[in-house]
Amino acid sequence: MKFNKRPAAAMALMSLALLASACTPPAQSSTTEASAASADQKLNVGFFGFAKSNGFAQGTFLGVEQAAKANNASATFVDSNFSAQTQVQQIQDAVTSKQFEVIVVQANDNQALIAPLTQAVQAGITVVVEFSVIGPKFDTIEPQVPGAISIVDLPTRNGKVLGEMGKEACAQVPGDTCKVAYLEGFKSLPLDNARTEAVKAELATDPKIKLVANVEGGYTQDSGRQAFQNVSQANPDVNVVIGASQAITGAAAAAGNSAIKFIGNGASVSNVEAVRSGKWFSIYVSDVVANGAKATELGLAKARGQQVETAIDEASLSPNNGKGTKEALDSLNYVSKYSD
Repeated sequence: MKFNKRPAAAMALMSLALLASACTPPAQSSTTEASAASADQKLNVGFFGFAKSNGFAQGTFLGVEQAAKANNASATFVDSNFSAQTQVQQIQDAVTSKQFEVIVVQANDNQALIAPLTQAVQAGITVVVEFSVIGPKFDTIEPQVPGAISIVDLPTRNGKVLGEMGKEACAQVPGDTCKVAYLEGFKSLPLDNARTEAVKAELATDPKIKLVANVEGGYTQDSGRQAFQNVSQANPDVNVVIGASQAITGAAAAAGNSAIKFIGNGASVSNVEAVRSGKWFSIYVSDVVANGAKATELGLAKARGQQVETAIDEASLSPNNGKGTKEALDSLNYVSKYSD
């Protein structure tokens, strides 16, 4: 899930500026061939996560740390605090300083990082794109930064699964109409837009469903609470609410003891418990700790001259293809490995 806590208008202006700069081809430079590191050489991994304040990113970093420790490497969380502009600068600084042999990155902006990550590859740094697609295409797991490794969760598939779970929830709502609200991450981010369109397209296949709201819900409990309060004032009879799990946590708290069926995008300890206890209808399950570990293992192996997979769909690593209903989680006795 991507994330900025600043007002949407400011974020939109920043994203437009970054998009314009990202579309400008990077300055031509000779590609530096990375010399393979030996197994006994300790390597440094830089994890450029969404933000240290984000439980999803912290869960991923747990996996990064575990894999680094097991493979003679150290790991550092480079905190951009949800800022795309900051993340661009941090990667540019890392290229200049050569602080890291491996970069694992969760993009706050899928377009803005194309140029700096291309420069990182040219400088001989192993780049692993994790979770968020980096590039203009949202329907492929193939690396869109030449020379990088891509282990991502496609927002289009993610949105489709969220929509499918929305349809399953609506099937349990009495009557001929099921009113659904979708709390989008950030309307200014193309990746969130792609996910949103996939959610809406899937919901539209069910004539019983009426999408009564599609508003920005962000990725924090506070933003989710505020978004839900606005939605519920206009639609007090809403039946199903879908959004990032952090936002849904805030929304569910604001709803109190209601019959609303909540669907979250994320599977922290508290999210899993909310579904298994019956408080939420379902969640999209992604084993972020395992994903972080896999991304780091691939990066370190490549840095040491090994041939590795360069395109992996994280959904293939998820239990039950990501559908975390109560029945699925109970049957798997699923236990999350990270907390919000």
